[in-house]
Amino acid sequence: MKVIIASDFSGFQLKEQVRLYLAQSGYDVEDVGQRDSNTPMLYYEAAERLAKVVRENVRAKGIVICGTGAGVSLIVNRFKGIYCVACESVYTAEKISLINNANVLAMGEKVVSYGMGCEMAEAFLRARWCDGFEEQRRINNENGFKKMQEIEKGN
Repeated sequence: MKVIIASDFSGFQLKEQVRLYLAQSGYDVEDVGQRDSNTPMLYYEAAERLAKVVRENVRAKGIVICGTGAGVSLIVNRFKGIYCVACESVYTAEKISLINNANVLAMGEKVVSYGMGCEMAEAFLRARWCDGFEEQRRINNENGFKKMQEIEKGN
């Protein structure tokens, strides 16, 4: 699976830990954010870069990191076809993929430990939308996703 990852300066260390973990786990990881600790990138720059690349790579998923996860999630969610949730737990990271069909996970270095960040990334990437759901629950989730897309078109 292709994973696009980015961070600003305040999420750089967590991004590096998650990037290395995912690469060692066999994921194809492309880093479009801050690459070293000497050249600071702002949250909205990292988020915009990530959103554009994820949108171009329909099958890819994204992970974007700043200090809290909030700023980057606000920016990436402005891009049509990008669905991001800022998470602080493994449970939520899994559910945004399984239930909500999110294609981007946001997290914050100031609130998520390195180990937790790696677990969250793995849970997010491993979960498949509606996997294991009975038919009616799957239909309900699909209808919810379609509704979100309709709202997106209308605004």
